[in-house]
Amino acid sequence: MSNHHKIHYIELPAIDLGAMKTFYSAVFGWTFTDYGPTYASFSGAGIDGGFDTAGGGRKPSKQGALVILYSDDLEASLAALTAHGAEITVPIFDFPGGRRFHFTDPSGNELAIWTEPKA
Repeated sequence: MSNHHKIHYIELPAIDLGAMKTFYSAVFGWTFTDYGPTYASFSGAGIDGGFDTAGGGRKPSKQGALVILYSDDLEASLAALTAHGAEITVPIFDFPGGRRFHFTDPSGNELAIWTEPKA
């Protein structure tokens, strides 16, 4: 299968690189490779990406594209995020394809987590 025009990498703006790495490692088990003091790439997220504190003017946002993660256990993901200081911006809700909620990370980026409907 060709990778042509497929999403290849995601960058999230960051305010505090250390806080971002600690948060995503603790909650999701992601690993990191540092590329200088303002950038760290992440892996283990299903698609590779990075956190960028330099950003070229980009700032964390709740208004941009929404990155949505998958969870086998939505309540356990919610508990882990809450335990590590995430703000839950949209509580768990049902939609025709499953259930999800939204949260903000330490830099203020809003993401979501979804799961399939319970059988």
